[in-house]
Amino acid sequence: MRMLFRRLRRPVAGRATAVALTLGLVAVALQFCSTASAQSRLCSDDVTSAPTGPATVSTASTSFGRALVVGSGDYAGCSLYLLTSDQLHALNGAPFACSDNANALKMPCDSDLWPALLTKGAPIAGPGVNPRLLGAVTRTDFDFLTGVSSVKQVTYAGYPLYRFFLDKAAGDTQGANLDDPVTSPPGIWYLVDPRRGDPATGQAQLGLETAPVGGTGPDETVLAARMNNDFSAFPDASFPVYTLSRDRGHQRGDVRRHGWGHEHACHGLCAVYWPPLLTSDTPIAGPGVAQHALGFIVRPDGSHQVTYHGRPLYLFSKDAYIGPPVDVGTQGIYGAGAHSPWGVFNTIPRLP
Repeated sequence: MRMLFRRLRRPVAGRATAVALTLGLVAVALQFCSTASAQSRLCSDDVTSAPTGPATVSTASTSFGRALVVGSGDYAGCSLYLLTSDQLHALNGAPFACSDNANALKMPCDSDLWPALLTKGAPIAGPGVNPRLLGAVTRTDFDFLTGVSSVKQVTYAGYPLYRFFLDKAAGDTQGANLDDPVTSPPGIWYLVDPRRGDPATGQAQLGLETAPVGGTGPDETVLAARMNNDFSAFPDASFPVYTLSRDRGHQRGDVRRHGWGHEHACHGLCAVYWPPLLTSDTPIAGPGVAQHALGFIVRPDGSHQVTYHGRPLYLFSKDAYIGPPVDVGTQGIYGAGAHSPWGVFNTIPRLP
């Protein structure tokens, strides 16, 4: 296994801790060998300077479907990601979830961990990109850029776009479907479908997880979703899924396939803290899960939400954690029985 020792370009708080965590993370990462002829720098490089020209966004085929990538320049072909909890900024003007604020890894999120795609001038739409969805947002939290008070970050369908510091070469997708406890609030990183700007998720996979309720016990075995598909530091992690009491059942139609006409209650702010479990096609059942019980509905934004016996499924932001060697957060079932303004969320126990 090859190890990449990344050189951090500027001092941050807790340097010894940050370096130790970073080396532990990358020691098990970056095992891909793919290269792109147009790519001249590692996709993992930090943001260290303001952009000098317009960014270009293009598309590429991935195992998760067609997705957005950097279209030209030093990082051509590098995967681009959106963060679900960035919806909070759009909803109420809160700071971006991936910013230079303090976090458990003590490394700035938007310049080191998930380098923002910056642009000078309007970004350019490459092949397969919808120019009507392409835009930019002003960021004022890149205070390390000397003499620069603000920069523009490329957006798609309103979501800011980022690279990932464990992606080395074009085609790497270590950040895909990554349930991230480091951002504030926690959120899920997805590749971006160029058609509407929805997450490019691939097929969801459901299984069972045994974890302590509230992080301390007792243990329960519940229905769970596989996440962190390609994240080499903590791959194929499992997170509990939940149903919502106010979601209405299907009145007609094949609920296992499409669920047209279904009504559900979790949108907007609710979906920031209880992200819908998404899929690109019919979900896949793992051991202990009945395939016939799984399906999906189409949400108003066009994304596909997984259902179990017709009930839409959600993840919970407070369940996000990363295990060894990084150890951020603690595995547990933190949302069982949670009362919210949108209803009560409950886990799904293993069938006898």
